[in-house]
Amino acid sequence: MNNTLLRKLVPALSLLILSLGLAVLSPYFLTVDNLFAIGLQMAVVAIMAIGEMMIIITAGIDLSVGSVMALSGIIATQAMTHHLGVYPAILLGILIGGLGGWVNGVLIAKGHLPPFIATLGTMGIARGLALIFTNGVPVFGLPKSFEFWGGGHVFRVIPVPLVVLTVLAVLGHILLAHTRFGRYTYAIGGNTEAARLSGIPVGRYLIWIYTLAGFLYGIAGIILASRLSTGQPTAGTGYELDVITACVVGGASLSGGEGQILGAMVGALIMGVIRNGSNLLDVSAFWQQVLMGSIIIAAVFADQYRRKNNHF
Repeated sequence: MNNTLLRKLVPALSLLILSLGLAVLSPYFLTVDNLFAIGLQMAVVAIMAIGEMMIIITAGIDLSVGSVMALSGIIATQAMTHHLGVYPAILLGILIGGLGGWVNGVLIAKGHLPPFIATLGTMGIARGLALIFTNGVPVFGLPKSFEFWGGGHVFRVIPVPLVVLTVLAVLGHILLAHTRFGRYTYAIGGNTEAARLSGIPVGRYLIWIYTLAGFLYGIAGIILASRLSTGQPTAGTGYELDVITACVVGGASLSGGEGQILGAMVGALIMGVIRNGSNLLDVSAFWQQVLMGSIIIAAVFADQYRRKNNHF
């Protein structure tokens, strides 16, 4: 087994070992109800991780992910309370997410701002707008039919958020692995200047990538608002850490040029299993934050060590 294949298998092996350990420590862990609960917990983060993974592959980063998600949910739920209709309101919320991503892309590609600074700014703007539009008060009084997208089941068994996640993950994988868009995404992350000299319209593709990620944040915002049955202006606070950690744990390199959608899914699942296991073992939320921060430091350290020594 070569080093590249072994490195790709590390996240899956980590998930397996983690699951086996929790199964021994808690007999409730492997029950069907708990596994579906893990799936629901990780679905929102995993959908956003698809977009974040594409951005990280270009050697970028998006800190506005949680705030754009919250703003999308707020706009959609407020539109419903103003009788726009469930599906037009959902579409509006997703478009708001795309608009947030487009702004990020323009600031980075045309304004030449570092991704960290650009998305840090839009993180504050999106969160501020969500609070301004609601005066800091959650949006209630949503139509009953809206609950389907966060709490419904397909064939009365499979939660709708997991079906949405599966469809988006498959489409994301096809886009990255089998299209020119994907090849250009990896080329930009591998060496931006070389990609530009090769004739790739780097700026245009960066705008498309950030916009696509914004649409995914919008979809995640709709699903979370549906699950909560409210529009929460503070929803998604701190999600940027979970989403970025899921991508890095799933094999993405913050230096760009590496990463897969399947890795992001495994990384998000690891995050979900850790949170679920911590709750089952009665680990406090404060220590869970310490654990998540430690995981991303360890994952980035391992990536930097591998790159420096050019081996696994």
